[in-house]
Amino acid sequence: MDERVDLNIPRWNQAHYSGRVRYFFATTNPLNILKSNFELMKCKQIVTDYNNGGNIPDGLTIDDIYKAKIVVDSAFHPDTGEKMNIFGRMSAQVPMNMLITYGMVSFYKSTIALIFWQWFNQSYNALVNYTNRSGNIPISFDQILKSYILTTSAALITAVGLNRLIMNLPPICERFVPFVAAVVAHCINIPLMRIKELQNGIAVYDENKKFLGNSKIASRRGILAVLISRITVSSMGILLTPILMEIIGKSGITANMEWLQELIEMLLCGIIYALAIPISCAIYPQISPISIDKLEPELQDDLYISENGRKFSFEYWILQQRSLITVSQIYKCIKIK
Repeated sequence: MDERVDLNIPRWNQAHYSGRVRYFFATTNPLNILKSNFELMKCKQIVTDYNNGGNIPDGLTIDDIYKAKIVVDSAFHPDTGEKMNIFGRMSAQVPMNMLITYGMVSFYKSTIALIFWQWFNQSYNALVNYTNRSGNIPISFDQILKSYILTTSAALITAVGLNRLIMNLPPICERFVPFVAAVVAHCINIPLMRIKELQNGIAVYDENKKFLGNSKIASRRGILAVLISRITVSSMGILLTPILMEIIGKSGITANMEWLQELIEMLLCGIIYALAIPISCAIYPQISPISIDKLEPELQDDLYISENGRKFSFEYWILQQRSLITVSQIYKCIKIK
């Protein structure tokens, strides 16, 4: 009989970058969106029964239990347990971003097309944010709508404005406009979607999950990590694709075959995002340390008083599977050093 495992702990060592990459390759696997409703419910039942103390069903192994857990994580909301909109799931990120990036880097010469793809991109981001909204730190519809309007407007103004400014520059420069617009949108969208955390801070806990206080400094660090991760994905997808296509175009491989060039460009987008998303998600560990002397003075004073002056270092938890493309939530400090 296999030794019981805690399914709430990722299978691969999250202290190492390689372990985090393997974890995110599994959770962002686009094949998971092909699972039927019957398969999803079967996997959920297997995981639920096992978590409740049940034995591994006959004919299955612990590997099958882990695989079922990955499927469940890819389709069901971690807080509410509800099945998520298929387009907002982590497993939909690769195909959806492949389509969006292909549109942005291919149809950048027409102002109408430029506006459409920037709008489509921000609309999709809003859908993902809403689908993955936290059950612990609720996001109101008004907050999502405000963020959507501001980020979409900023992306459109940036894209159209830059397109006009670089009209006399080499054609390759035009291909980088979508990246700049995406970065501007990220810088607006992420802080707005996380405004409650910036205003109130995030909860800090010790290794026994005892609440120690709220820290705005920890929330800022986490949001910065989210921003870096998202920009990394955009840089790999939106920047690398046009550079590679420029090289391919000059090589003459696709000469007089526009259909082949379009096909290669779309395949490149898919391959790059299949690699970029897990690689970028794994930049920061799920548990990131923050020393007590980096927290707010008032929080330090309270902790010293409550613990007889002993000095600790605390950690805050970043749900990285929701930190890159969705609305990530930062909470739970679970270890004291």
